[in-house]
Amino acid sequence: MARTKTLKTGEARKKILVVDDHAVLREGLTAQINREPGLIVCGQAENAREAVAAVEKLEPDLVLADITLPGRNGLELIRDLRALRPGLPVLVLSMHDASLFAERVLRAGGRGYISKQQSGQRLIHAIRQVLGGRIYLSDEVSTQLFDSLTGQRPGKTLSPVEQLTDRELEVFTLIGQARETKEITRRLGMSAKTVEAHRASIKRKLKLKTGPELTRHAVLWVEAVQ
Repeated sequence: MARTKTLKTGEARKKILVVDDHAVLREGLTAQINREPGLIVCGQAENAREAVAAVEKLEPDLVLADITLPGRNGLELIRDLRALRPGLPVLVLSMHDASLFAERVLRAGGRGYISKQQSGQRLIHAIRQVLGGRIYLSDEVSTQLFDSLTGQRPGKTLSPVEQLTDRELEVFTLIGQARETKEITRRLGMSAKTVEAHRASIKRKLKLKTGPELTRHAVLWVEAVQ
């Protein structure tokens, strides 16, 4: 368990921007972070567009963001922020399978990945570690990534889902959550035609022939990883 850090007299509190499309979760995270010495939430955003505007206005020391956001997703947000403020660290807090998403977060330029299922104290530890210039990953995810990079994944075959692009993976996840095309278009800010193009590409990569097959496969995958 991480030790509580004592704030030195006159020391500025590190500013955190919380980005998530669920207001209740944002408020809960804000209350938790604000109780910690040396940390304060300087603002909240519910999508990538608001997050970019908040970064420019508030100049946070760290962005705590979910992957699944309406419009541009969390991975695209990380890339946007790297272009805007290259030194700004982003820590991803997500409900999604870490073994699949953590590597994508790091490739995009994120500095850490933590599951929403982790304890509040673990989250604070992750925030402090990233603010200290380090990368945060759980021990389990670190081992998985090391084994993947070195080709040492004994007895484990790479999932066909790992062939999907970041956007295809997000569409696939939403399909598995029983989201209709209309809702996916609204949530991701893309046209129905683009969503259908992603669905066709996903079916091809996963060797699925029909829409119902895709839906069943996606539902089973979501149930398995969440």
